[in-house]
Amino acid sequence: MANVKIRVASGGRKMAVFDVDGTIFRSSLLISLVNHLVETDVFPKNAERVYERAHTKWLDREGDYEEYIQAVIEAFQKHLKGVHYGVLADAAEEVVKHEYKRLYRYTRDLITDLKQRGYFLLAVSHSPKTILDKFCPRLGFNKVYGSIYEIGPQECFTGEITDAHLIYNKANILKRAVEKENLTLKDSIGVGDTESDISFLEMVAEPICFNPNQKLYRYAKRMGWKVVVERKDVVYEM
Repeated sequence: MANVKIRVASGGRKMAVFDVDGTIFRSSLLISLVNHLVETDVFPKNAERVYERAHTKWLDREGDYEEYIQAVIEAFQKHLKGVHYGVLADAAEEVVKHEYKRLYRYTRDLITDLKQRGYFLLAVSHSPKTILDKFCPRLGFNKVYGSIYEIGPQECFTGEITDAHLIYNKANILKRAVEKENLTLKDSIGVGDTESDISFLEMVAEPICFNPNQKLYRYAKRMGWKVVVERKDVVYEM
């Protein structure tokens, strides 16, 4: 993957960019949100059928996690149509209220350290921005990018993603943030857990692959990037 060249003003603020799901949060905010919407009857019970098989295959280690997540996204988009924005916002608030402490120690402590050192903290995720906006500020993030879903008449969702081409290219998001916020990539840090994070990890001075999946792990080994794994109460570098 080619590096993205960007121009930044001299003296820009140091920055760190983090993926969220599986990197900071010990699961997926989207999965937690969908489960809550099903439990509270905002989504029908049969919504689970869309991702149930992929979930079982992943639990049995017969399927890919990305396949499971894509099925959850499909269910979310399908059943989000017609839901009022306020209903989703309330559900997001409720999920974060109960799960905001379910963090990995390594990234939680790294975020605290970087914040104290004056770093600009950027979160980039494929989860809905509605829930990211509830979750990330609690940790001290300065800017959050996530999937934005289109709102139609009566403030109800259409089920379509706005600017999908942007959110699925994390390098372009980082480029935009650096230019807009007057940041510098000198001494920058990036933390991600899957191959979708490679594009922004290539741009930073210190890429960290945290609990990487197989595709990212292989790429990290080839590039000589730091790999950090947290299991139970132990954190170690590989």
